[in-house]
Amino acid sequence: MLSLIGLIGGLFLLIVLTIKGMNLFVAAPLCALIVALTSGLPVFIGDTNFVETYMSGFAGFVANWFFMFLLGSLFGKFMEDTGAADAVAKAIIGRLGKQHAVAAVVIACAILTYGGVSVFVVAFSVYPMALSLFKDADLPRRFIPAALAFGSVTFTMTSAGSPEIQNWIPIKYLGTSPFAAWEVSLVVAIFMATLGFWWIKKMMNKALAAGERFEAKDHDPKIPERDYPHWITGLIPLLVVLVLSFTFHESLQQMALIVALGGGVLTLMVINFKYFHNLTAAVGVGTTGALIAIGNTAAVVGFGTIAKSTEAFQAAVEVMTQIPGNELIGAAIAVSVIAGLTGSASGGQAIALPLVGPHYMDQGVDPEQLHRIVSISSGALDSLPHNGYVVTTIRAICHETHQRAYWAVGALTVVIPLIGLCLAIALFTIF
Repeated sequence: MLSLIGLIGGLFLLIVLTIKGMNLFVAAPLCALIVALTSGLPVFIGDTNFVETYMSGFAGFVANWFFMFLLGSLFGKFMEDTGAADAVAKAIIGRLGKQHAVAAVVIACAILTYGGVSVFVVAFSVYPMALSLFKDADLPRRFIPAALAFGSVTFTMTSAGSPEIQNWIPIKYLGTSPFAAWEVSLVVAIFMATLGFWWIKKMMNKALAAGERFEAKDHDPKIPERDYPHWITGLIPLLVVLVLSFTFHESLQQMALIVALGGGVLTLMVINFKYFHNLTAAVGVGTTGALIAIGNTAAVVGFGTIAKSTEAFQAAVEVMTQIPGNELIGAAIAVSVIAGLTGSASGGQAIALPLVGPHYMDQGVDPEQLHRIVSISSGALDSLPHNGYVVTTIRAICHETHQRAYWAVGALTVVIPLIGLCLAIALFTIF
């Protein structure tokens, strides 16, 4: 019982401290220590002591994602420093009008995500353009994280055909394909996209009616007025990233992102080299930004590693995977809760699927239906305030606070996917 109280209390405290804006390098290990102590994990000695377990999760994430964060941050900073992001933004505003600025950001994220680019990298890549679009359209900048997240981790990440890992993990356990239950997936994706667009526009119109407008900040790029590159030169590097990622996704797996981002950075440097405002400063700021972003995310991953090692977590997993009644509802609840506890969609799937997969398939559940439900459900509660992607996007990339930006993010990445999940279950039940 103490272990369960510590697990829930530690998670709740982490969420509260994150929203309050406390430094995650302090908040995450502090909350993880509470979880460890209430679960009887030794702090310094033993094979599974707190320090080694926490740092294994922290260091493992850095080792796996460092180059992607570095290249992604440099790509975004180069788009910003050369003026390519501004050029693309001005072209979009000029052709589509200011009323479509949000749609442009969401669509750009959706295309890159469905093309196989990691959601972390998508945020780095699109943010400079999003900032310019919101500035030109005079829209409240606190909605930029919501627009980035909505286009990345909702109707694209978990849909049929998506090359993102959240759509591929079930294949290993269920013997399905990436296009499992594509008919229902298509209906749910369209529904989520439509509802999400309506909701974010409603939230922004309310803010505009209250007098909110775009506010410049001290850390915004200080680039003087000068000749901008042609807007096409801002799209070409994005297309290079998309094409290389899609081409090498299956053969190189995660390494494909390094190739894709490296190609995008080099392309951007070659075609827009003369437009750099301060290349040395751009490299320095981009590198620092990458370190802060990956450090914040790794700190939260370390908390999840501690949580997974406790008896309370194992007991919760066992209970979640044996929920009676409708099997699809049981699987959805299990994956959603575990993803919420770990702050990871892929983590929730990897933990739950080895248990729920064989269990429900033995009961005659259609593996394609199970695949789609597991995929969609993993992308809901995972986006609570302590989620690594959420923390990175709001704090490190957009330089916002959870208090200002998270509620819109939560509406679009938690509530919308949960409604979409209910729709998917209903469609599978009826048909």
